[in-house]
Amino acid sequence: MNQDYAIQAEGLVKRYQGVTALAGVDVRVPVGSIAGLLGPNGAGKTTAVRILATLLPMDAGRARVAGYDVSRQPDQVRARIGLAGQYAAIDERLTGRENLVLIGTLCHLGRTAAALRADELLERFDLAEVRGRQAKTYSGGMRRRLDLAAAILASPPVLFLDEPTTGLDPAARIELWQVIRDLTANGTSVLLTTQYLEEADQLADQIMVLAAGQIIAEGTSQELKRNFGGQRVEISVSRPDQLGVAMAVLARATGEVPEAAPAHMTSAPIDGGAMIAKVASELAAASIDLSGFTVRNATLDEVFLGLTGRSAIAPHVQDGEEA
Repeated sequence: MNQDYAIQAEGLVKRYQGVTALAGVDVRVPVGSIAGLLGPNGAGKTTAVRILATLLPMDAGRARVAGYDVSRQPDQVRARIGLAGQYAAIDERLTGRENLVLIGTLCHLGRTAAALRADELLERFDLAEVRGRQAKTYSGGMRRRLDLAAAILASPPVLFLDEPTTGLDPAARIELWQVIRDLTANGTSVLLTTQYLEEADQLADQIMVLAAGQIIAEGTSQELKRNFGGQRVEISVSRPDQLGVAMAVLARATGEVPEAAPAHMTSAPIDGGAMIAKVASELAAASIDLSGFTVRNATLDEVFLGLTGRSAIAPHVQDGEEA
């Protein structure tokens, strides 16, 4: 396997009681980069992360993380990774600071170094004022931030983040994005699963879309938008009662089912300038009073919906599973 990759997996297969969660998945994350693994709930994202983090055995395939074989050298892999799962893994009886110092000590930092690092991260994650409170008194967002601080405390060369910003407010989410960028700037390699497509758009150097246990598309955000999204025409009507008529015209002109949007807007995929002209002509013929007519590139959300037929954000399900 190529040593230029911090994470490299080939043909990962995992079955749960006869149900195939992963059906031959390949994953490659270059050293010092961020890879986003996207997919609807049940696609196999968390199963892939658990296998790569040595928490779950694979049924077939092979994988190396930080240069070590996941199946044959799990201890060496564990010593070189950090993991933040979907649910905060903290000891609720300990204070926030005690949780981090404990993790640092277990990572062989030494108690003094662990304490210094704990205080640094408590400040960075806006937990300094509650460092002396038991974690069981923390809100959900505070627990999430503490869990993330624990995952990066030892500055691991490889970091697995499984929906890391779930439960965070927008300001805290943006702050975490910067933490992740800082880590990769210093050489850390990150595999990120997320239900926030903006997050993948902002952070990931490459994106893999997983559905039904298989990678169905991969590339940079721009490549996915170009190859699978194309362009869309977006129109706004001045009179709300004309939105239905406008959508019917758009469907007829493009041959696609238009999507309704807030503020009396609708949009649909288009293919080239001739189709744009056709849409404009048919809207004028129908006497639609427009307040806006825009041609834009597809968003990552629209690409994802087109590839999977599902929204990225859906209610969580129990593992067996999975998300």
